[in-house]
Amino acid sequence: MNVERELLEPVPLCDDRGRLNPDAVGWSRRPLHRCNLRGHWLRKKRWNYWAITTETHLFSLTVTDLDYAGLGFAYFLDFGTGDFTEQTVLHLLGRELTLPDDVEGEVRFDDEKMRLYMYDDGETVRLTAASPDFGGVPMQADFTVTRPPEQESVNVVIPWSRHRFQFTSKQEALPARGEVRLGDRRIPFEGFACLDFGRGVWPYRGFWNWAAASGVQGGHTIGLNLGGGWTDGTGMNENGFVVDGRVTKIHDDLNFEYDPADFMRPWRIRTRETDQVNLLFEPFFERVARTDALVVRSEVHQMIGRFSGWVTTEAGERIAIERVVGWAEEHRARW
Repeated sequence: MNVERELLEPVPLCDDRGRLNPDAVGWSRRPLHRCNLRGHWLRKKRWNYWAITTETHLFSLTVTDLDYAGLGFAYFLDFGTGDFTEQTVLHLLGRELTLPDDVEGEVRFDDEKMRLYMYDDGETVRLTAASPDFGGVPMQADFTVTRPPEQESVNVVIPWSRHRFQFTSKQEALPARGEVRLGDRRIPFEGFACLDFGRGVWPYRGFWNWAAASGVQGGHTIGLNLGGGWTDGTGMNENGFVVDGRVTKIHDDLNFEYDPADFMRPWRIRTRETDQVNLLFEPFFERVARTDALVVRSEVHQMIGRFSGWVTTEAGERIAIERVVGWAEEHRARW
């Protein structure tokens, strides 16, 4: 099992020719990379994905720049009723959107059909979304996410080659509160937020599994970030979890065991060489999102459900997980 290098100082992701900076390969407990992407026409990918979960609801908003197209999307799920609404707006050539090089900063997606806004000052994040027609009713969402001063996260560079690479910052278990308004309906949120920040240069075809969850267990606040497929063979992975703000990096790769003919069946997620992670994921809702727009094609099966099992910290403490809300997904893309 490879033990990945931990980075301690800020570092640029790319050199002056737009290639991967070898000094950037590693992981860190806080975002240290400046994602100075350049060149690589049509292959650069940037996104900020946020999801806010409670015991009863989920709301998500995303701004994505694929280099030749920009996407804004948002979705809402009521766990009790199964009511689900999703809206996606596409802009060719990535117009009318703003995505910074760093995790902190301002993100915008402006369109008459939907407006998304994210502002991160390092301590507090403001998230808003608005649409005049979100499944037939007006939608407004407003959240405040708090990043505790000592909160750690999983930040890693995946190095396929000097010309194909990805930086991701996965931030789990961030306290969040706010409200979603759907027509005359007002849904209060008080739970946890998850950030998936991605900047990189990708091959045309991509595949990944990703699982994430946040909740309180035995008086501890826990956040999981688990991935596979896309990192295989690189010597790096995105696997880790936080307990009360302290991250444990999982250096072992993971096996995602599930039935692609029936994603609603239980999933098993386990470390390959150790017993550091052993989780059962039981879905209760399947979100299927397909995009087929000229050269952009993707299909994601994002399962919303609950995790049970255990994870083991870097100090050797086994943390029990019991029915923590989160998701696990399979994503295939040509982009």
